[in-house]
Amino acid sequence: MNLSESARAVFAVLAEAGTATRPQLAAGAGLSKPTVSSAVAELEAAGLAACSGTASGGTGRSAAVYGLGPAAGAVLAVDLGPSRTQVRGCALDGTLLAQGTGSRPDAAGVVSDILAQLPEGAPLRAVVVAVGDVTIQAGEGERPATAKAGPAFDAMAVALPSGVPVHLENNVNCAALAELHEGAARGRDTFGYLRIGVGIGLGVVIGGQVLRGANHAAGEVARLPYPWDEDRQPRHEGLEAHLGARSLLRRASDAWCDGDGPRPRTVERLFALADGGHTTAHAVVGHHAAEIGRLAAAATAVLDPGLMILGGDVGSNPQLLPGVRAELARLSWPTEVVSSALGGSGTVLGATELAVARGIQTVTEGVPVKH
Repeated sequence: MNLSESARAVFAVLAEAGTATRPQLAAGAGLSKPTVSSAVAELEAAGLAACSGTASGGTGRSAAVYGLGPAAGAVLAVDLGPSRTQVRGCALDGTLLAQGTGSRPDAAGVVSDILAQLPEGAPLRAVVVAVGDVTIQAGEGERPATAKAGPAFDAMAVALPSGVPVHLENNVNCAALAELHEGAARGRDTFGYLRIGVGIGLGVVIGGQVLRGANHAAGEVARLPYPWDEDRQPRHEGLEAHLGARSLLRRASDAWCDGDGPRPRTVERLFALADGGHTTAHAVVGHHAAEIGRLAAAATAVLDPGLMILGGDVGSNPQLLPGVRAELARLSWPTEVVSSALGGSGTVLGATELAVARGIQTVTEGVPVKH
């Protein structure tokens, strides 16, 4: 977009603030008031900014209040989960415009529905898709691809308007970013986000930034050697197979006694029984908590994050906290352990933050954006 440097800077400040007066824009962009006035006029002419009202100052004088204009556009955030897809459409100031949920196979349909609900004529500036995989961005003009996303991602990509930048991000990294800004890690700049569900993963935040690593594979704890003893050879992603939800249910079935009643067929049922005082279910959950605690201890030994957040369909259950805390305290140094504050919405919220930042950068052509 052919904007002056000052107009791009003012747009970035306005998108971050949502609404602002010219003096506020001048302060945020570090520009003179005459320069900001010229930049605002340029943005208004392009439909990127619009006057939304007035605000009274302390001297009784009123000032025009500006917000984003209709041409600023929107962004799309997609959590392409193993069984469920969540989609959010937002304006570039973060305002939620539309959201929807569906099965993974119906991801393309959910995306199409959300796109249809966005303001007519609003350009789509960026799309961020959270996937359970190591992600590396494609080259300019190319669609990104990932081995584990599969047909659902391919169909969804076809449903998107051509020419819109599509960015892939690891789902655990997205959830960690959401916890940093909106969840259990607010006020902290270093922590680990440990997701336990169908699979396992670790989001690492250091100094307020998500650690991605040389291969964009930081936090892939599924690759930790398991089992690790003299008599057995470590298996590829063996730890994920051992700690994942399917294995938890198999162990529960193996531990079930004749007098225990019907075996739980879902993790939710297992935790409900444990919460109700069922002896075998309580023991299985306690053992699982201890094993998660050992994984947390391994991560803590390397990172010393000070805070470990437990998330995922299994990990976020508060029944796990006592066992994880006890095992981590036994094996490592003091580390706070808490449950996710955002539950199942964390990934799509983190993807939304990234999408908004990407969308603003699309308009401002790389002007740094706070997020």
